[in-house]
Amino acid sequence: MNDEFIVTSQPRNRTKEHLKMALIQLIKKKGYHAVSVKDIVDQSGYNRSTFYLHYQDKFVLAEELLSQKLEGLRCSVGRPYTHGQKVYTNKLNSESFQIVDYIHEHRDFFELIRYDDTLPGLHTGFPQTILKIYEEQFIFETINNSPVNMEYFKYYTAYGFFGLLNNWILSGFRESREAFIQNVIELTKTHIHSFHYVGDKLD
Repeated sequence: MNDEFIVTSQPRNRTKEHLKMALIQLIKKKGYHAVSVKDIVDQSGYNRSTFYLHYQDKFVLAEELLSQKLEGLRCSVGRPYTHGQKVYTNKLNSESFQIVDYIHEHRDFFELIRYDDTLPGLHTGFPQTILKIYEEQFIFETINNSPVNMEYFKYYTAYGFFGLLNNWILSGFRESREAFIQNVIELTKTHIHSFHYVGDKLD
């Protein structure tokens, strides 16, 4: 990567992030379908030509925003672990849940799930991403090695975890990060003995 590319890409990325933040703010104010390109450029302080330099329309902007944040969610999960690591649930701690940190750090975005007229694909994409993480990155061992349909088990636990995350977001993150994670850990220990982190197939 040469210096010229770095110099030109940094302002470009900054502009795109400003446009995405403007879209997030506008969705909360007036709903996704009422937002126009003019609204976005007015909110962000850019002009229409700058917008069209980066995006064909608001739909492309919305798709990139959703994809970027869900990809970040997926990547955050493996940060505490090494490939092949076995983790016992009675050893879990707050550092085991980088995904919670990611959601809290990007709460302006994830708060969009509270709205009906919100970013297209968020209401389905968010839980589906959690499920794909469970399906692709972890091998679970049940308490006492109880035999279960593991496909069902991952679906059950993934959507259960999503439900907790969703409730935390809907509450306005009322519970502290530490308290939320501790409650998740206590629930996890009731049905998961340990897991192997097998990595990310997309890495």
